[in-house]
Amino acid sequence: MVFIYNFFLILLCILLLPIILIAFVIQPKFRAGFWNKIGLYSYQKENKTTVFHAVSVGEVNAIKDLVFQYKNQHPDEDLVITTTTKTGQTLAKKVFTDCAKVITYFPYDFFFSIQSFLNTYTPEKIIVAETEIWPCFITLAKKQGIKVYTVNGRISPHSFDGYKKLKFFLSNVLNKYEKIFMQSKDDAERMINIGANQEKVEVMGNLKFDISQNLTEEEIQRYKNEFKSEKYRLFIAASTHKGEDEIVLYAFKTLKEKCPDAKLLLAPRHPQRYEEVITLLNRSSYKWGKRSTNSNFEENDIILLDTMGELAKIFSICHIAFIGGSFSNTGGHNPLEANIWNKPVLSGPVVFNFRDVYKILTAKNCVQIVVDKFDFADVLLSFYTDIDKYEKYCSNTKTVFDENRGAIKYVLERI
Repeated sequence: MVFIYNFFLILLCILLLPIILIAFVIQPKFRAGFWNKIGLYSYQKENKTTVFHAVSVGEVNAIKDLVFQYKNQHPDEDLVITTTTKTGQTLAKKVFTDCAKVITYFPYDFFFSIQSFLNTYTPEKIIVAETEIWPCFITLAKKQGIKVYTVNGRISPHSFDGYKKLKFFLSNVLNKYEKIFMQSKDDAERMINIGANQEKVEVMGNLKFDISQNLTEEEIQRYKNEFKSEKYRLFIAASTHKGEDEIVLYAFKTLKEKCPDAKLLLAPRHPQRYEEVITLLNRSSYKWGKRSTNSNFEENDIILLDTMGELAKIFSICHIAFIGGSFSNTGGHNPLEANIWNKPVLSGPVVFNFRDVYKILTAKNCVQIVVDKFDFADVLLSFYTDIDKYEKYCSNTKTVFDENRGAIKYVLERI
């Protein structure tokens, strides 16, 4: 069955080759790591090797502390970190340079590229973040006696509907995993219902709640000094997608009329959207600057965050944050990177990517969902004018993290 899958995968790539070539030319992100992905790797093995795979930026951030703690427990092992996307690779090289032997790209799911990857690194364990199911990869790894684990796994209701149609195929693939650690009971049940053996699947909790405030007071003060933000209350609009920047700017305009000390840091999710957002900012009535040119809030009302890997740290100096991808079909992004700094979060209504996290956070009054730009503006203003409400939300976020930590400890013990 896996042979047939690989045959059709290769055939599909051949048929779509003209489109693939055009995409490679137009979008550099598609060709990032191409030679690695087709199986060209080099590595001189000296010690036991464990591979951690994180698709992109979100997964890299999610497994960061797990990787560090694993390395502390296994200092004699070499760690190989893989990503799929260029942005994930960039962040991985910033985060894991000191603890990883190799940081490279994960191979395409062709038998020849997977075999080359496994032969080069000969890992004893492969730990995959979230729900990455690559049939050829898991089959060849199992054949070589390599233990493969899924950690922080999740399956959205939308993805579940698609996976159910492939249950006849997936059941064979899923049961080649050593263990499948899912975020919640609902995720675990969905995994079992698409074919995983119940004995393979366990509920671990969510790694995202095991993040920590990883800046010192001196580093936080440095950010305040660089942005010259201490006299202002900073509103961060994070990971925005197309159509959301207009909503943010409307809410900010309403806020600014009542709270002159409000400032906005605007952080689009994808770098290729910077020019589009710049056009919007040029049409606005506000002074604005770029983080890449060291702009500050004494001279600007808005700063465009056009650098990589800083957002999670800059949340430490904000008053409140909006998490994007929640007014579109994207399904939202991780709100915990702001909440960890005991800061309230606003979100649009579409959060199926983090449904379980948002369920906890909204129930505990750490996050408030807004339905449109008018509701957004009203709720945002309330956090600036109602001090009791603001302080209550800040306090609640600390309690939530205290109650939900422990996923890393659980996984390390089970592995």
